[in-house]
Amino acid sequence: MTIVDMLEQSGVLTLLGMGIVFSFLIVMVICITFVGRGIRLLGLDKDAGALPQAVSAGPSASDKSTAVTAAISAAVTEYRKEREGKN
Repeated sequence: MTIVDMLEQSGVLTLLGMGIVFSFLIVMVICITFVGRGIRLLGLDKDAGALPQAVSAGPSASDKSTAVTAAISAAVTEYRKEREGKN
């Protein structure tokens, strides 16, 4: 078997393998879509309506970033105090 034959065979096997994986992914997406539609039709997604309310009840992003900034500032201040005490 020559190098050209081996390269040709490896190319065919590579394309075949990629095609099988791609086909499996397509089938998986189709199955997930059908299962999702079935769940919605059966009314088993009752918690989906409550999710946005629970998320909106939490602190906003600006409150979180302010808290993080305050925590970092406090940690840096403590570090500097400890460092000054050692010198």
